[in-house]
Order: sequence, then structure tokens, then C-alpha cells
Amino acid sequence: MLAYAPRPGRSVSRRTLLLVAAGHVILIGLVLTARSELPVGRIFDPTDIIFIDPPKPPPPQPSPPRSPTESTIDRPVTIIPTLRPLPTPLDDGPAIPQPSPFAGNSVDPVPLPLPAPTPPAVVRKAARFVTPASDVRPPYPAAKQRMGEEASLRLALQIDSSGRVISVDPVGAADPIFLDAARRHILKRWRYAPATEGDTAIASRIVITLRFELQ
Repeated sequence: MLAYAPRPGRSVSRRTLLLVAAGHVILIGLVLTARSELPVGRIFDPTDIIFIDPPKPPPPQPSPPRSPTESTIDRPVTIIPTLRPLPTPLDDGPAIPQPSPFAGNSVDPVPLPLPAPTPPAVVRKAARFVTPASDVRPPYPAAKQRMGEEASLRLALQIDSSGRVISVDPVGAADPIFLDAARRHILKRWRYAPATEGDTAIASRIVITLRFELQ
């Protein structure tokens, strides 16, 4: 029995094996043809052909482990920031005038002047009555008291910037006797805190009602 084994380290292709097998078939045919010429009684052993598969390639060897010094974890990457120059602003060129909604020549509107700022309002206060209570009532005219007459007078008082009453005028009809008694007493005794405009004392005019009543 013949056996064909590949040499160590060499691979045998399938075509080579087929050629070897075909050579054996031809050889067997020649032997069978020549049997008639051989002396009777000689027996030849048949030839066995064994096909041997080529050896399998060795498995891939695992790559050797990397040494700790080659680990990328132990070598952090340092990022160095770079400063980029600011982009240069583009020049838009001259301003483009807005189209007029009217056909033909247009007249640019003249801007109106801005209104002047309004000055703060000045606080104005009226005159305040500061006459003591003992000097408020004017004396009752004796003639009117004997006759039992009473009166109610509406009087317009003019007050100067120092708070003094400088004039007393009736508003509507007034009895002359009651009016004279009221005017003389008011001009002599009554006093006011003058009216003010901001922080300045000013003259003012007020209207009061004065009643003469019997007790």
C-alpha cells in the first residue's frame, strides 16, 4: 500500500493530488494489461491509494499583552486651547434710502421739534386762619342787640404776604351797621398764615361767612 504524505512545512494542492491519483489509475491499468503476460500463479496485491488532507493552518497566536507603559489611559491627552482672531465686521456700505410710497419726487418729512419738558407743578397752599379764639368774634352792635336783630354776612377778605387782612368787602347785600362792626374788628384783630406758592409767601383772597347771633 502506497501512501503519499506531504512533507512537513509544505502544503499539497488538490490539483497535485488529482494528478497523483490519475497516475496510479494509469499504472493499475498497465499492470492489469500485463497480467496476461505474467506466469500463472503469481498474484499481485492491489494497490491502495490513500488521500491525505493537507494539514490545517495553525490557529492565530494571541497578541502579547501590552505593557503598562504603553497604555493610553496612563497618558491623558493634553488639549492646548488656541486663540482665534475675531472676525472682521463686514462693511455694509452707505445706507440705502427707503423708497417713498408716492410716485415721482418725494419730500422728506421735517421732524417736529420735541416738546419742552414740563416743569414740575408748583404746590400752592391757601392762607390758614391763626387768630386766637378770644379775638374771633367782633363786638355785637348795641343798637341791633337792643332791637334783637341778627345777620349773616358774606365777606371777601384780601390778605397780604405777611398774613394781615388789608380789605373787607361784602359779597351781596349787607346791613351797613353789621358790615361796619365786622370790618373794623377783622382789620384790627384777625391774622392768617399767608398763602404759599412752593416756598414763597404770596397775597391771597378768600370769601368767608360771618354770622351775628344773639345768645
